[in-house]
Amino acid sequence: MFDTRKLLDQFLGAGGLPGSAGTQLPQATRGRQPTAGAQGGGSPLDALPGGDILGRMLNSGALGGAAAGGLVTLLMTNKKSRKMAGSLVKYGALAAVGGLAYKAYSDWQTGKSADATRDETAAAAPPPPPENSAFLAGGAPQAQSDLSLALLRAMIAAAKADGHIDADEQARIFGFLDQVDLDTDAKAFVMDELRAPLDVDAVASAATSPEIAAELYAASLLVIDDQNPAEKGYLAMLAARLKLPEDLVAHLHATVAGAAAPEAPAG
Repeated sequence: MFDTRKLLDQFLGAGGLPGSAGTQLPQATRGRQPTAGAQGGGSPLDALPGGDILGRMLNSGALGGAAAGGLVTLLMTNKKSRKMAGSLVKYGALAAVGGLAYKAYSDWQTGKSADATRDETAAAAPPPPPENSAFLAGGAPQAQSDLSLALLRAMIAAAKADGHIDADEQARIFGFLDQVDLDTDAKAFVMDELRAPLDVDAVASAATSPEIAAELYAASLLVIDDQNPAEKGYLAMLAARLKLPEDLVAHLHATVAGAAAPEAPAG
């Protein structure tokens, strides 16, 4: 079996690429169309549109990140929530996604408003959840590996929720997979999941606790455009299958939206 946590890190960009550590997004690349992988050892984020927001996420230290790029940036080429791409974290991808879900879940439990959750998350990225919490699968290595696999499946399913991943998107994904330090089984897993029929029940079946259900939904929000009708419908189905209360869903949306919010102008 391949290293699922390593693949999750690479998927969100936390694993880094050659030449990517500390990469800043140059002004000249903003608004250009994505290419099939970086050239000359650069980051896959170079030349992706929306670099202003991606740069804010990476270079201001949102979620603790400083390196660049991940497969998620390629899956979200035309999606509004691409602004969440590049959430590279010193904690690792599992802890980063867990931190978003933990913030939403905790605020929901204490009765804090979703608006307050959004504002707080916009001001400062949430830290990782407690080490032994359900959001980190109780800290058990095998359980964390299983959770990483479930989050990967959730994000890939969300990327397919608009109905397809076309040949051009697949070419960019192949280009990315050629660059990253992953074994053959991990790369085959990604392509098999991309080609498989969309199955919301398979995603939801991994929710062995309410906390993991919230985390699967948060991971899906990182990829999806919740204003696209097809993707909005997918989210509604996923929330129902995960048995998430409506007000918790609102907090999860608020947390991810806050983390994706553009930085307020100085002065």
